[in-house]
Amino acid sequence: MPIQILSDDVASQIAAGEVVERPASVVKELLENSLDAGARSINIRIEGAGQRLIEVSDDGDGISQGELTLAVARHATSKLRTAEDLFHITTLGFRGEALASIASVSRFSITTRRTGAEVGSHIRVEGGAARPVEGAGGPEGTEVRVEDLFFNVPARLKFLKHDSTERGQIDGLVTRYALAYPQVRFQLWQDNRATLKTSGNGDRREILAQLYGIEIARQLLEVNSDEDGRHMNGFISPVALTRSNRRDITFFINGRWVQSVPLTTALVQAYHTLLMVGRFPLAVVFLNLPPEEVDVNVHPAKAEVRFREPERIFSLVQRGTRRALLAYSPVPSIGLPQWQTAAAQPRVIDPAWDMAADLKSDSRPAELPEEALVPSETVGAAPVELPSGQLPLLRLIGQVGLSYLVAEGPDGLYLIDQHAAHERVLFERLMKQVAGKSIPAQALIEPAVVTFPPQQAGLFSHQMDALEHIGFQIEPFGPASFRVRAIPALLVSMDPAAALRVLVEDFEEDENPLRSEIEGRVAARVCKRAAVKAGQAMSIEEQKKLVADLETCQSPRTCPHGRPTMIHLSVDLLERQFGRRGSR
Repeated sequence: MPIQILSDDVASQIAAGEVVERPASVVKELLENSLDAGARSINIRIEGAGQRLIEVSDDGDGISQGELTLAVARHATSKLRTAEDLFHITTLGFRGEALASIASVSRFSITTRRTGAEVGSHIRVEGGAARPVEGAGGPEGTEVRVEDLFFNVPARLKFLKHDSTERGQIDGLVTRYALAYPQVRFQLWQDNRATLKTSGNGDRREILAQLYGIEIARQLLEVNSDEDGRHMNGFISPVALTRSNRRDITFFINGRWVQSVPLTTALVQAYHTLLMVGRFPLAVVFLNLPPEEVDVNVHPAKAEVRFREPERIFSLVQRGTRRALLAYSPVPSIGLPQWQTAAAQPRVIDPAWDMAADLKSDSRPAELPEEALVPSETVGAAPVELPSGQLPLLRLIGQVGLSYLVAEGPDGLYLIDQHAAHERVLFERLMKQVAGKSIPAQALIEPAVVTFPPQQAGLFSHQMDALEHIGFQIEPFGPASFRVRAIPALLVSMDPAAALRVLVEDFEEDENPLRSEIEGRVAARVCKRAAVKAGQAMSIEEQKKLVADLETCQSPRTCPHGRPTMIHLSVDLLERQFGRRGSR
């Protein structure tokens, strides 16, 4: 084809593809415009996960009638004049592309009234074609409506995720900006349901309590550090409060939410030697830097930045975080393990271990129904007849490294991963009860309330039916909170809040074996949290009980996610290793 200049609509849709990736992108651009306009109150209304309607209204400065046509034109902005201004950006928006890009792929309208003006104005743009400006009434500020997003780009609709995912993206975005601007009152409505409301009183910890719950908000440590005119403040989690992913690490630079792998790495490195491998902190960090040291004109969506002196910024984050950790939680001293025999340190078997045993009257939770109790096979009783293909009867030898059990069988030695094995035992017991529709539930004396960030609350709500099928009794308790009234009697010793939070965390193990079984996948996650952990000392009775329970499982050689529960060392292999039978 010959070279030619693209038409305005094609050029606009290409630009829109860079700026408007999904409904959350639209919310971000409109939200930043409201903040730049000095809004003290911002209301966001979403319908149909943002595809049907996105409405953002604020009480900011508004737009004069004479400038309204320019506001929806490409490359029109009030925030910079020369190329030099790009290196002194103090506003969130500056490219002059957002409104034009959004208007080119939606049915778009603005109703605005300038502060002090007697009358407002209104403009409508459909698929990039603007209509004349009209006079309109309304309060001071601006209301932007985006309807039928991507109506003229149906191919883009096919790339959007499930509605719950798109709603979660919007929840997460607004939540972050509510934390960055606590002096602004935010209200977010998704399909006529309030998912976020803040008071705008400037207290960040109050917003954190809404997002994560009062207990977590109370535990977060405050960070405040200054180095050569560069300021860092915010909140980080103590070493006892962790996540299985980096999702809850958020950075703002000069009021702009950014995604920066180096900054996240610097913060995580500050926790070096303090956290277990695979665990990550929760953090909300705000950096205030001289504008000339940050290049924000890197990506059309303004989500990435570059630093003039990256080493100094990374060092600020790492040192500031480490100082706060050491100030609030000194590094624990590490000594030699205290080895004691079971006789020297008698222990009571945890109720979670005694799944197949009668719960004794003095340790059984109150109001546990008698039909929930299963007769036990006492240690030392006659061996249970096992189905073909199952484990042979094993004789316990002991525990190694507080993580593995050593047992002897007729064909050699077995090394058993205590966490994976207990996970398998719990899972099979629970799924057997689900199949028989006879799940004994233990009512909690005091219901447990769990609060999620709005983004995770949406994900959790889709798991509630599966949780109820496996014995939980849960009900909504506010915009992003849930109340647990009962849990399966089998899992009575675990923390209900921990059981629920594991459902919305990124999972570190392969779930392919359970991909088609929603209830099984949920049960496996809960049982993983309830199972004994590596590094946990077990009494001889607990070790014997675990081995005996594992022998009776239908699939004893793997945990529910397919990870092996044991390694078998045959007698033949041992003899070869010791040179008793030929060479290695």
